[in-house]
Amino acid sequence: MNLITIQLKSIFTLAALFLFCISFAQEAKPSTASQNVSSFTLEAPQLDCSKKIWVYLPENYSKSTKKYPVIYMHDGQNLMDAKTSYAGEWSVDETLDSLHAQVIVIGIEHGGVKRMEELTPFKNEKYGGGNADTYLKFIVETLKPYVDNTFRTKTNAKNTALWGSSLGGLVSFYGALKYPEVFGKVGCFSPSFWFNRKEIFELMNTTKSYKTKIYFLCGDNEGDADMVEDLNKMEYQINTKRCECQMMNKKIIVKGGKHNKKLWREGFKKAYLWLF
Repeated sequence: MNLITIQLKSIFTLAALFLFCISFAQEAKPSTASQNVSSFTLEAPQLDCSKKIWVYLPENYSKSTKKYPVIYMHDGQNLMDAKTSYAGEWSVDETLDSLHAQVIVIGIEHGGVKRMEELTPFKNEKYGGGNADTYLKFIVETLKPYVDNTFRTKTNAKNTALWGSSLGGLVSFYGALKYPEVFGKVGCFSPSFWFNRKEIFELMNTTKSYKTKIYFLCGDNEGDADMVEDLNKMEYQINTKRCECQMMNKKIIVKGGKHNKKLWREGFKKAYLWLF
């Protein structure tokens, strides 16, 4: 079974089962969210829907007057609470609590059956998708202004990250190419470059300079060699756009790592510490 087959199986299984079983699964599991996690709902006019947004605040936020960098993460259901997650959580909140991290995390609810549409930049001839421009417009024009007006944030690109895995890794990489003045850091875990391989590599090739700090992570057992090969090729293209001495790329290939939340959960701590 190759990488594309495995990833598509995951994508379509999620879409098919989402409406049928998610409510039951959430009721059956206790909440594991840290006391530093809260949520709110925000209208997303660009997407013609509302989005649940999860917020992680540093443990000393209420006693401080300082401003904090912000990480925007996709698939918010899966980041901080086993109760809302599908097949396990990232444990982002517990990890940051253990580090006494001075950062705000904004987890964005994925679109359920529309997840593939939201997280893919270009339409795939076989599988569709391609609505990431609209999704990113929501983040940049609606969500980020709301967050910056509501919380004490450092608003510049140097202190703003975009982070995700699988299709979320793809859209995070694309988002920084499209909005380099907004997102200066990227957590790119197991990116599904295969979905728009031709377009994303062409876009990177035509990009004149690349100033984004980026952390790549994948396993060498995610299906076949395509994932590692794609990351190696993308890293090479990035290095043609800037001096390697800048030390703004990091690529981790986990031996035996598979395309799942265990890989991403275990890789989150080191990625955060390197990026911030």
